[in-house]
Amino acid sequence: MADVTEPGVAAGHQIPVAEGLFEITDDGQVALVGSRCAACDAHYFPQALGCRNPACDATTVERVLLGRRGRLHSFTVQHYQPPALFRMSPWQPYAIGLVEIEEGLKVMAMLSDVDLESLEIDTPLRLATERLYEDEAGHDVLTYAYAPYEEGTSQ
Repeated sequence: MADVTEPGVAAGHQIPVAEGLFEITDDGQVALVGSRCAACDAHYFPQALGCRNPACDATTVERVLLGRRGRLHSFTVQHYQPPALFRMSPWQPYAIGLVEIEEGLKVMAMLSDVDLESLEIDTPLRLATERLYEDEAGHDVLTYAYAPYEEGTSQ
């Protein structure tokens, strides 16, 4: 999966649904790409051009990797097709969750590997990727998602 962010990938490789949302790190882990204000430590996802904290006068933010673990804050089950950019093939009802990540942000994401009937608030989640569809060039188009894991495991 190291080819996720490389331009000009060959057919059969994986590419992100939108550049700059997530990346696969050198250790093979998925990470969200966000920003952090150097002055007030506020975190943003997706990346921000400047600090939006009204209590902070700084304008400089730095690129940071975020969100490998979190807890399910809220969710809903979607029974309709998503917008074209996030289309799925094959399509089936899916869950979207509001995930509170370690940095304190709440991130909206698809939920992967979940039983739609038994989802529970406060479930521990780990960041993963989810295949949405195959594009015209034969690439698997991926998005970020969160999947349940057992706390205390190395996932």
